[in-house]
Amino acid sequence: MDRVSAFDEPLKKLLGGATAKVMAEHLDLHTVGDLLHHYPRRYEERGKLTALADLPLDEHVTVVAQVADARIMMFNNGRGKRLEVTLTDGSGRLQLVFFGHGVHKPHKELLPGRRAMFAGKVSVFNRKMQLAHPTYQLLDATDVDEATEAVDAFAGKLLPIYPACKQLDSWRIAKAVDAVLPSARDAVDPLPSSLREGRGFTPLPEALLKIHRPQTKADIADARDRLKWDEAFVLQVALARRRYADTQLPAVARIPAHGGLLDAFDAKLPFTLTEGQEKVSKEIFDDLATEHPMHRLLQGEVGSGKTLVALRAMLAVVDAGGQAAMLAPTEVLAQQHHRSITEMMGELAEGGMLGGSDLGTKVVLLTGSMGTAARRQALLDLVTGEAGIVIGTHALIEDKVQFHDLGLVVVDEQHRFGVEQRDALRSKGKQPPHLLVMTATPIPRTVAMTVFGDLETSVLDQLPAGRSPIASHVVPAKDKPHFLTRAWERVREEVENGHQAYVVCPRIGDDADDESEKKKGKKQPPEDDGDKRPPLAVLEIVEQLAKGALAGLRIAVLHGRMNPDDKDDVMRRFAAGQVDVLVATTVIEVGVNVPNATAMVIMDADRFGVSQLHQLRGRVGRGSAAGLCLLVSEAHEASPARARLSSVAATLDGFELSRIDLEQRREGDVLGQAQSGVRSSLRMLTVIDDEEVIAAAREEAVAVVAADPELTDLPELRTALDALLDKEREEYLDKG
Repeated sequence: MDRVSAFDEPLKKLLGGATAKVMAEHLDLHTVGDLLHHYPRRYEERGKLTALADLPLDEHVTVVAQVADARIMMFNNGRGKRLEVTLTDGSGRLQLVFFGHGVHKPHKELLPGRRAMFAGKVSVFNRKMQLAHPTYQLLDATDVDEATEAVDAFAGKLLPIYPACKQLDSWRIAKAVDAVLPSARDAVDPLPSSLREGRGFTPLPEALLKIHRPQTKADIADARDRLKWDEAFVLQVALARRRYADTQLPAVARIPAHGGLLDAFDAKLPFTLTEGQEKVSKEIFDDLATEHPMHRLLQGEVGSGKTLVALRAMLAVVDAGGQAAMLAPTEVLAQQHHRSITEMMGELAEGGMLGGSDLGTKVVLLTGSMGTAARRQALLDLVTGEAGIVIGTHALIEDKVQFHDLGLVVVDEQHRFGVEQRDALRSKGKQPPHLLVMTATPIPRTVAMTVFGDLETSVLDQLPAGRSPIASHVVPAKDKPHFLTRAWERVREEVENGHQAYVVCPRIGDDADDESEKKKGKKQPPEDDGDKRPPLAVLEIVEQLAKGALAGLRIAVLHGRMNPDDKDDVMRRFAAGQVDVLVATTVIEVGVNVPNATAMVIMDADRFGVSQLHQLRGRVGRGSAAGLCLLVSEAHEASPARARLSSVAATLDGFELSRIDLEQRREGDVLGQAQSGVRSSLRMLTVIDDEEVIAAAREEAVAVVAADPELTDLPELRTALDALLDKEREEYLDKG
């Protein structure tokens, strides 16, 4: 069998059909290689051999002793039974206890006079030391040497505990690993020998043996160091090759004309750019001036002015004779961007119109719900080049949409788009357009390097002058109902002072709402106290508030299932100050900008993730008046949900919160479905903890790819890359 095919061997050939079927269906393990990369999540220590007289409490121990007596005890009026076994080794006595279904086998085997090794954690019950449900191995060998050997092999051993499933216990997975472990010697080592030797790494076959069957804790540490590096390095090579390939693509350099649209826009700005905005703009303009496509991620705090930076980039491209398209994830957000951009540009957004500037261009909106006439005009403006800037939803991607000369694509909140959608828009340029991806969700550096590793990163971490601080507080509605009463009083006070407020709920609340959630297979996170009530809903809360705590105020509703014109009308009225309180779902999470809104009450706040709460909170405090965010929750004070809310209340630093979010939810939830290929390749590496490994691997990967872009001299690395990049992942990276 050659070196590659040993790892590709189907498990059913080695393990039998039933076990292989369960592994495939429930653990996504299909080949020998898959199983060898299914690493233990922890190790159980049996402990050194201990005399019964010297047992330490609360520690894992291994003892060799003889069964003195064993008896079945009934309890719960005969409905339950337990097996109590007393051991002796001449130095002392120890009790073992087995319950329920675990009674049958030891009752048959642990007969008085039998000698065995026992391993478990020492506890105390009724002032007697005991081991509950210990593992054991009978010692009936007549040969003393053989018995001694068995004791040595059993005691002090590190037992691997594997990620398992209901249908397959960890010990059965361990048995299956034993069957395929000899194939570890056929592992193809992806690390170039110079890198492996330079960093003193354990060879890969040895690392696999050590991770599955360690003799010592040092073995585990060695293996983990090596296997983390493999994952980080192979992924970073894939991303480095993607970046290298981008530098080989042609693109039109877009250099803004002096005295053009951008200069006219800058001259009319009523404020000066922050230092951060200046710095990031320069990075973007430098990229736009090159003859290969820009691939840049612009991330920034809520309200840091990302839209302004993106608009200046779009104006620069229009100045240079091209067009710019901004892709937004929802109609509300697309309309909001269109409104704020045309307001910022003023007469510069009225190119070709009466009263418009000679330097101006048309800024058009394109969404799925537009009327036929408006849509036809927008499409005409794009194909003729009359419109320099278009803002839209996925409607921009349709085949009918043609551009005169698409030079820049700006993608807002990219994690909400599938790769295919971004790619379809980028393919509309005569040559690949420049790409700017924006996100208001702060991303830790390690995630940026891992998930967005094919993009250069710019960070806006300063808030513009004039932005007000936001005070955040947790409102424990169940423990202290008067706190919630006070929360509504605070909303009234803000409105009386001429301001406005948001109330956010997790659900819409009509019948279709529950049905659609079922269809999507969505499950609400369980309440910590076992309360099964559904999350609070917009339509229920608005009714309660209008009749109760906020009676007399002008209240409006906004949610995703409303007619687009109605949504737009509500947002216009709210922005114009004709609505005091907007009760909404997370449809307001990004992009909505009403400086006069100063208060936000988030109902069932524990139902939202940390980053989402931070996004929502960013809708207030956008003007000169201070912002207030109240996080209402019925979760218990000591619960993880309350701890999460306290983290949000304690800091306005989005990068700090994104770290907390990632630590609590782990990579799978945070990276999202679009990055599933990347996520599922990370078995040992954790992007939040292994920053140094990822950074070092990225550096090495860049050097390797620069020297040999096709990896011609590194066939083993190419093989590992092919294994990582199955078709779906290859497409993901290629389109990134």
